This record gives sequence, structure tokens and C-alpha cells, in this order.
Amino acid sequence: MRSLSSLSRWPSPMLLLLLLLSPWSVWAQLSAAATSSGTPGTPDCPEACACAPGGQANCSRRALPAVPAGLSRRVRALLLDHNRVRALPPGAFVGAGTLLRLDLRENGLRRVHARAFWSLGALQQLDLSANQLEALAPGTFSPLRALRSLSLAGNRLARLEPAALGALPLLYALSLQDNELPALAPGLLAGLPALRALRLRGNPWVCGCALRPLCSWLRRHPRPAPEAETLLCVLPGRLTLRPLTALTDAAFSHCAQRLAPRDLAVVYALGPVSFLASLAACLALGSVLTACRTRRCRPTALGPLRRALDPGPGSPAAAAQD
Repeated sequence: MRSLSSLSRWPSPMLLLLLLLSPWSVWAQLSAAATSSGTPGTPDCPEACACAPGGQANCSRRALPAVPAGLSRRVRALLLDHNRVRALPPGAFVGAGTLLRLDLRENGLRRVHARAFWSLGALQQLDLSANQLEALAPGTFSPLRALRSLSLAGNRLARLEPAALGALPLLYALSLQDNELPALAPGLLAGLPALRALRLRGNPWVCGCALRPLCSWLRRHPRPAPEAETLLCVLPGRLTLRPLTALTDAAFSHCAQRLAPRDLAVVYALGPVSFLASLAACLALGSVLTACRTRRCRPTALGPLRRALDPGPGSPAAAAQD
């Protein structure tokens, strides 16, 4: 009775306001629940994907031919594995600037544009394994300065240039196993100062001078015995296999020492200068020799003329004058 009497004392406008606001609060709770449940097509969830609390968008095994549109900054993990994404165009992930994990396994991926990963400066994990990549353009991974784990396993890479990886200061784990790499390009590992886990099995390593940087890195970073024993290389022209860890610096004593970038710059700078200096010296020496020969030949050429103009005492011209 007290509650009814108290309600009766309220002004009628207050009652009307409460009645109007109550449906709106219920609607807001329902919309929040729908968003958290990850209904496809909502602004925070890409179409054809299922989203979960925490920013994970699950787009796995949906036969998607391209990266789904509608990526937002709330997506932290994007699972695109087991689809049909054959190529990544420029700006393929525009709008997902806070993405931390990207899974692109088993898509039959063949081409990755050099600007495909632009705007993913916060990305930490990238999985491109089990695809059909044969080459990577320079600068492909350069924007991923926060990257800590990169998997390129199970592709068709026969060469991996340092320009493709760029400088990744935080990269800790790199998987290159099951590719077609005979060696690693010089300078590839130099741009990865934090690298500790390197997966290399399943590549046709060739025991040559090009393998020297990799062997030096392996000696500085010892590996578990079972895994180290599986890293073998083939001697050129033979069928003999040797463990990579058995190749010491003495095994590469016959290899020419590569010049450092500073030395190459000096050579490129002094080469044209020395050539021009040599050419100028040759021209100057040729001019001097030509001048000397001209002076020596001049008395010899004028000798007969002088004798003809100045006859001696026994000549017929002198007798006629007498």
C-alpha cells in the first residue's frame, strides 16, 4: 500500500517518462547481446564470418575467394584458413589496423602484392603456410614492424630475398621448412636480431659457399640434437649428405670473402674516378710524346732545304759565283 501511495504522489509526467525509457533500455541490452554473440553482418563482424567476444573473426572453411569486406578495428584475430584466397591485392586488410593475428593457411595462395599488408602495423602473428608461393616481392613484410611469428612453411619458395622480409626487429620465430631453398640469401638473417626459433627442415640445402651465413647463425644459436641432425646438405656433384652443423669456418676457407656494404661503396666511388684519372694521364702523356716527336723531326725535315739554299765551297753553284 505504501508503494502505491508513493507512486500516486509522483507527478504524471514522471510516470510517462519512465514508461518511455524502459523499452529503450531493454532494446539496448538486446542489441548488445546480439553484438557479443557475433551475428554475421553486424558492423563489428565481417559478412560470412562468425565473431566471438575478444575480437576474433572466424572465417575458416567458408570457400571465400577473397578477404571479406567490412573489417573493423575491433577485429583482433582473423582466421581465414582453408579458403580459396588465391591472391592478396594492395590494401587487402584496410580497416583492420589493430589486427594482432592473421591466419591464411591452405588457401592456394600464389601472389601477395608488396602493399597487401599495409596498415597492419600492430600484427604479431602471420601464418602463410601450406600455400603455393614461389616468390615474394621486395617490401612485402616491411610494414609489419611488430611481427613476432611468421610461417612460410609448405610453400614453393626457391629464394627468399632480404628485401622481402625487411628489418623485423621483434621477429622471434620464422618457419621456412618444406620449401625449395638451397641456401639463404646473404643478409637475410642480419635484419632479424631477435630471431631465436628458425625452422629449416625439408629444404634441398646445397653444401656451398652460399650456405656460410646460415651455418654461422646455427653455430651461434645451438639447436636441440634431434632437430639439428635432420638439417643436412648435399655436396655438389656427389650424393653425400653432411649435417649443416658440421660445416665450420674451415670448410668455407676456399670461398671468397664478400665485401661489406661500406667497401662496396668505396669501390663504386673510386672506380669511375680512377678510370677518368687514368684516361686523363694517357691523354697528357700522348700529347707530350707528340710534341717531342714534332720537335725532333723539324731539324731533320729542314736539313735538305738548308743545304740547297746554302751551298758549300765545292758545289757547282759556288764555282759559278767565282
